[in-house]
Amino acid sequence: MKNFLTIDVEDYFQVAAFADIVSPDNWDSMEQRVSAPVERLLQTLDKHGVKATFFIVGWTAEKHPGIVRAIAAHGHEIGCHSYWHRKVYEMAPEAFRADTRRARQVLENLSGRNITAYRAPSYSITAKSMWAIDILKEEGFTADSSIFPIVHDMYGIPDAPRFRYELPQKGIEEFPLSTAVIFGRRIPVSGGGYFRLFPYWFTKTALKRINRQENQPFVFYIHPWELDPGQPRFKNARLLSRFRHYNNLGKTRERFERLLSDFDFIPLPSKNSRGNP
Repeated sequence: MKNFLTIDVEDYFQVAAFADIVSPDNWDSMEQRVSAPVERLLQTLDKHGVKATFFIVGWTAEKHPGIVRAIAAHGHEIGCHSYWHRKVYEMAPEAFRADTRRARQVLENLSGRNITAYRAPSYSITAKSMWAIDILKEEGFTADSSIFPIVHDMYGIPDAPRFRYELPQKGIEEFPLSTAVIFGRRIPVSGGGYFRLFPYWFTKTALKRINRQENQPFVFYIHPWELDPGQPRFKNARLLSRFRHYNNLGKTRERFERLLSDFDFIPLPSKNSRGNP
């Protein structure tokens, strides 16, 4: 079974958990650390012969163009992860359109490719921001991986389909983040903080169950900053935010290596299609 591997390229200070204490106005003054863990990821993926889809924040791409060029040179797919990493449901539709256009233009200029896959920051396409899908379609995107079919305080559409599907009348293929159904409840097992929270044996068992019992591929994600346990710590962040961000950072790299050995991966399929300018 070929599963879908995705990388969300953002730096440690851009995450939603710290949005209340780190403004984009301050990003330039922060220690920039994203290049080194991206390079480690590229080396690790080369070692295992794996290709992935890298969803890249436009601001990060503009500040570190070598990252985008290196990802493209290694043969990986590139997707749009917004420009300012703002939650979609906190934006007006035209602000979302402008942000998405700006990010895609940066990524296309640097990679020389059409960018047709999108992932919202913090999976923030929810029931109250489904209007974003219409804008993505109008802008020529053909694939989205922003919908998390769970209950969560920051994101999620709990009753959304769990596996790859076409959004009705949208012409966009959705790749929802993966969940396992355990005792009738959807448990997120698709990466990120959940990969660090649960013991590896649990994640492996749940993902194998998706492949073998449900006969479906899963969508997995990871961030470069999760392979950077030496990153600066925000001691003034909320306790829950610190837990979500820092929990088991030192274990991520070893677990990720095991994951690449235990499963087969490919990038999200993409179509070189463009809509109206």
